[in-house]
Amino acid sequence: MVQTKEAAITQQQTTTDKTDLVSIPFSVSHSGVAATEMRPWGSFTTLEEGPGYKIKRIEVNPGHRLSLQMHHHRSEHWIVVSGTAKVVCGDQEHILAANQSTYVPQCTAHRLENPGVIKLILIEVQNGEYLGEDDIIRFQDDYSRHKA
Repeated sequence: MVQTKEAAITQQQTTTDKTDLVSIPFSVSHSGVAATEMRPWGSFTTLEEGPGYKIKRIEVNPGHRLSLQMHHHRSEHWIVVSGTAKVVCGDQEHILAANQSTYVPQCTAHRLENPGVIKLILIEVQNGEYLGEDDIIRFQDDYSRHKA
Protein backbone atom coordinates (compact mmCIF):
# COMPACT_ATOMS: atom_id res chain seq x y z
CA MET A 1 0.00 0.00 0.00
CA VAL A 2 1.23 3.49 -0.89
CA GLN A 3 -0.33 6.45 0.89
CA THR A 4 0.20 10.16 0.32
CA LYS A 5 -1.75 13.22 1.43
CA GLU A 6 -3.76 12.98 -1.79
CA ALA A 7 -4.50 9.28 -2.19
CA ALA A 8 -3.96 5.76 -0.96
CA ILE A 9 -3.03 3.07 -3.48
CA THR A 10 -3.37 -0.59 -2.65
CA GLN A 11 -2.16 -3.45 -4.79
CA GLN A 12 -2.59 -7.14 -4.07
CA GLN A 13 0.16 -9.52 -5.09
CA THR A 14 0.08 -13.30 -5.49
CA THR A 15 2.76 -15.85 -6.29
CA THR A 16 2.61 -18.57 -8.95
CA ASP A 17 4.91 -21.34 -10.14
CA LYS A 18 5.93 -19.41 -13.29
CA THR A 19 6.66 -15.99 -11.80
CA ASP A 20 7.47 -14.56 -8.42
CA LEU A 21 4.83 -11.81 -8.48
CA VAL A 22 1.64 -11.31 -10.41
CA SER A 23 0.00 -7.91 -10.05
CA ILE A 24 -3.72 -7.41 -9.70
CA PRO A 25 -5.05 -3.97 -10.69
CA PHE A 26 -4.85 -1.40 -7.92
CA SER A 27 -7.51 0.86 -6.49
CA VAL A 28 -7.21 4.51 -5.47
CA SER A 29 -9.14 6.05 -2.61
CA HIS A 30 -9.01 9.83 -2.22
CA SER A 31 -8.98 11.29 1.26
CA GLY A 32 -10.67 14.58 0.30
CA VAL A 33 -7.62 16.60 1.31
CA ALA A 34 -7.09 19.77 -0.71
CA ALA A 35 -3.84 20.45 -2.49
CA THR A 36 -1.43 23.07 -1.19
CA GLU A 37 -2.56 26.58 -2.09
CA MET A 38 0.07 29.24 -2.75
CA ARG A 39 -0.31 32.79 -1.43
CA PRO A 40 1.96 35.86 -1.74
CA TRP A 41 3.13 35.27 1.85
CA GLY A 42 3.70 31.50 1.57
CA SER A 43 1.22 28.60 1.43
CA PHE A 44 -1.35 26.53 3.27
CA THR A 45 -2.45 22.91 3.03
CA THR A 46 -5.74 21.58 4.36
CA LEU A 47 -4.85 18.45 6.34
CA GLU A 48 -8.33 17.49 7.52
CA GLU A 49 -11.83 18.89 7.43
CA GLY A 50 -15.09 17.86 9.05
CA PRO A 51 -18.34 19.36 10.34
CA GLY A 52 -17.42 22.47 12.33
CA TYR A 53 -13.64 22.17 12.03
CA LYS A 54 -10.73 22.43 9.59
CA ILE A 55 -7.02 21.75 10.20
CA LYS A 56 -4.36 23.47 8.08
CA ARG A 57 -0.59 23.51 7.84
CA ILE A 58 0.45 27.13 7.19
CA GLU A 59 3.90 28.16 5.96
CA VAL A 60 4.90 31.84 6.05
CA ASN A 61 8.06 32.94 4.26
CA PRO A 62 10.64 34.99 6.20
CA GLY A 63 9.77 38.69 6.32
CA HIS A 64 6.18 38.15 5.14
CA ARG A 65 2.82 38.49 6.87
CA LEU A 66 -0.83 37.75 6.28
CA SER A 67 -3.41 40.51 6.08
CA LEU A 68 -4.85 42.14 9.19
CA GLN A 69 -8.19 40.33 9.08
CA MET A 70 -11.15 38.92 10.95
CA HIS A 71 -13.71 36.16 10.47
CA HIS A 72 -17.42 36.34 11.28
CA HIS A 73 -18.00 32.59 11.47
CA ARG A 74 -14.90 30.97 12.97
CA SER A 75 -12.28 31.06 15.69
CA GLU A 76 -8.72 29.79 15.21
CA HIS A 77 -6.03 28.08 17.29
CA TRP A 78 -2.44 28.44 16.08
CA ILE A 79 0.37 26.09 17.17
CA VAL A 80 3.92 26.96 16.05
CA VAL A 81 5.83 23.94 14.73
CA SER A 82 9.03 25.77 13.71
CA GLY A 83 10.24 29.31 13.24
CA THR A 84 9.04 32.46 14.97
CA ALA A 85 5.54 33.94 14.78
CA LYS A 86 4.60 37.53 15.50
CA VAL A 87 0.89 37.47 16.33
CA VAL A 88 -1.45 40.45 16.54
CA CYS A 89 -4.78 39.54 18.15
CA GLY A 90 -7.09 42.43 18.99
CA ASP A 91 -4.95 45.05 20.72
CA GLN A 92 -2.29 42.55 21.88
CA GLU A 93 0.94 41.49 20.18
CA HIS A 94 2.89 38.31 21.01
CA ILE A 95 6.01 36.54 19.80
CA LEU A 96 5.65 32.74 19.68
CA ALA A 97 8.34 30.10 19.20
CA ALA A 98 8.13 26.37 18.44
CA ASN A 99 5.67 24.47 20.65
CA GLN A 100 3.81 27.65 21.69
CA SER A 101 0.24 28.46 20.74
CA THR A 102 -2.46 31.13 20.78
CA TYR A 103 -6.22 31.43 20.35
CA VAL A 104 -7.94 33.88 17.99
CA PRO A 105 -11.60 34.44 18.94
CA GLN A 106 -14.30 34.85 16.30
CA CYS A 107 -14.83 38.48 15.15
CA THR A 108 -11.37 39.57 16.41
CA ALA A 109 -8.90 41.43 14.17
CA HIS A 110 -5.71 39.39 13.87
CA ARG A 111 -2.51 39.04 11.86
CA LEU A 112 0.26 36.45 11.55
CA GLU A 113 3.80 37.49 10.61
CA ASN A 114 7.17 35.78 10.21
CA PRO A 115 9.82 38.19 11.55
CA GLY A 116 12.50 35.48 11.42
CA VAL A 117 14.99 34.28 8.83
CA ILE A 118 13.62 30.74 8.45
CA LYS A 119 10.19 29.62 7.24
CA LEU A 120 7.44 29.76 9.87
CA ILE A 121 5.40 26.55 10.01
CA LEU A 122 2.29 26.29 12.12
CA ILE A 123 -0.83 24.23 12.50
CA GLU A 124 -4.12 26.10 12.43
CA VAL A 125 -7.30 24.58 13.84
CA GLN A 126 -10.45 26.42 12.76
CA ASN A 127 -13.77 25.95 14.57
CA GLY A 128 -17.09 27.40 13.52
CA GLU A 129 -20.34 27.14 11.61
CA TYR A 130 -18.77 28.22 8.28
CA LEU A 131 -15.12 27.72 7.32
CA GLY A 132 -14.96 29.00 3.73
CA GLU A 133 -12.00 31.05 2.50
CA ASP A 134 -14.43 33.88 1.69
CA ASP A 135 -15.12 34.53 5.41
CA ILE A 136 -12.25 37.02 5.52
CA ILE A 137 -12.67 40.73 6.20
CA ARG A 138 -9.33 42.39 5.37
CA PHE A 139 -8.48 45.65 7.13
CA GLN A 140 -4.92 45.95 5.77
CA ASP A 141 -3.03 43.85 3.23
CA ASP A 142 0.57 44.12 2.01
CA TYR A 143 -0.37 42.50 -1.30
CA SER A 144 -3.28 44.81 -2.28
CA ARG A 145 -5.86 42.04 -2.27
CA HIS A 146 -9.43 43.30 -2.19
CA LYS A 147 -11.36 43.65 1.02
CA ALA A 148 -14.07 40.99 1.37
